[in-house]
Amino acid sequence: MVSISLSTVSLLDAKATGKAILLEQGFSNGSLAHLSKTFPALADMVKERKFTGGLLSTLVIPYAEKTHVSYLILIGLGKKNDGKIDAENYRRVIGKLMRIMEEYKITSLAFELPSPQEFGAPTGFIAGQTALMSNIASYHFDEYITDPDRKVINDRKIILLIDGLNKNEVQEGIKKGEIIATSVNKARHWIDLPPMVLFPVDLSGKAEKISKEFGLKYTVFNEKEINQMGMGGLSAVSRGSDLDCQLVIMEYSCGKKNAPTLAFVGKGITFDSGGLSIKPAASMETMKEDMSGAAAVIATMASIAQLKPNVNVIGVTPLAENLPSGKAAKPGDIVRFYNGKTAEIKNTDAEGRLILADALSYVVKNYKPDAIIDVATLTGACAYALGPFYAGLMSNHDELVKHLQESADRSGDRVWRLPLHDDYKPAIKSPVADISNIGSQTYMAGATTAALFLQNFVEDVPWAHLDIAGTAFDVPDLPYYRPHSATGYGVRLLVDLAMSWPTE
Repeated sequence: MVSISLSTVSLLDAKATGKAILLEQGFSNGSLAHLSKTFPALADMVKERKFTGGLLSTLVIPYAEKTHVSYLILIGLGKKNDGKIDAENYRRVIGKLMRIMEEYKITSLAFELPSPQEFGAPTGFIAGQTALMSNIASYHFDEYITDPDRKVINDRKIILLIDGLNKNEVQEGIKKGEIIATSVNKARHWIDLPPMVLFPVDLSGKAEKISKEFGLKYTVFNEKEINQMGMGGLSAVSRGSDLDCQLVIMEYSCGKKNAPTLAFVGKGITFDSGGLSIKPAASMETMKEDMSGAAAVIATMASIAQLKPNVNVIGVTPLAENLPSGKAAKPGDIVRFYNGKTAEIKNTDAEGRLILADALSYVVKNYKPDAIIDVATLTGACAYALGPFYAGLMSNHDELVKHLQESADRSGDRVWRLPLHDDYKPAIKSPVADISNIGSQTYMAGATTAALFLQNFVEDVPWAHLDIAGTAFDVPDLPYYRPHSATGYGVRLLVDLAMSWPTE
């Protein structure tokens, strides 16, 4: 974790080897006047380097102190939005500052926390985002790297200058941000682990450990019990593996009478070869990340248990490997799900919807939640449609979409709504079963037809499906993420949704 302390001293008096100033695009020279005595050539340098405060533009100036070299860092926030600092711009600036600390081996950094007036948001939110993003940006999966020069410095310190701000609000915001960041980074670490060390039972073990640590109710069903319950989808996907599938349930109770109940369901394929409909080799290289939805849900429950929203939350994760073998499910097989519906398996690489179908059915029957949100790296179609910056959002309930969109805007886990219309339903008709697990190419729209498959298992419960295939892994250009690594997408969104859910 990044160590964050608070101070009311001026920037130049802060005991840090890096001192940053965050500047909006087109800032006036007066914004730097307080530095003119210490840095008399600063204005000329800014002009010469053509630093204007454009988003993520930087000017790093080394200078000598008595015993060491320090750095003055000017960094651009970009243009303000309606006179306010844009929250996403600020998140990216924090990420960029962490990268600069890495590049220049800066172990301590001081900067002023923006005021509520500049941000158009409460002080606690700004402090929370600062703590959250500095820790997210500092994550590096390097436990298998032996070269010390390739590892990231872990003992970073940030000094937030808060003169004039409410210290209690800042401290509360930092605490919340650190809790969520820990969950995000847990999810990322599990996703980044090689599939040879994270099998379904290992991920269910992570859920059990979190449940014990934070007082959540924990239930796990093994493969024998899953078969006995009639979960034909989860069983079929797991059949090709020598290892048992699992169904994990984590429960948080707020202890309030008649409180709403939210259910979060995460797809957990710990490795996806495609089964007998095997993927090309290049498409298999990152398929350890096909449990990103489950990782997000399990990690979210850790934050929920600590932040204690006024709603009940059920976290459900079906876990399995999808591998080819003599026992594996075959194209042409027909499976019966927990709710009694049947599906023809036309392609064993469309396995995520099969395990989610059983999990969704179980949640509906046993918990009767007020809303269900499933999170899944479900379709390449969604990744092609939206790229790496937005998850696909599909839902049968406009009010739920509204809540999710608001949480996405606040949290930074962005969503884009895709159609979920009856016109696409014929795409998943099967001549030999109730539905087919892949859609007809005539209708294309693979993300939508996959969501329509899942809709068969939620009855009339308000439900939303988040397809995170593009956002879960190897997202480029965002300075708080790293290439070839997990993002932990969904944790920030789900936590915000639970914390902001209306209770009356």
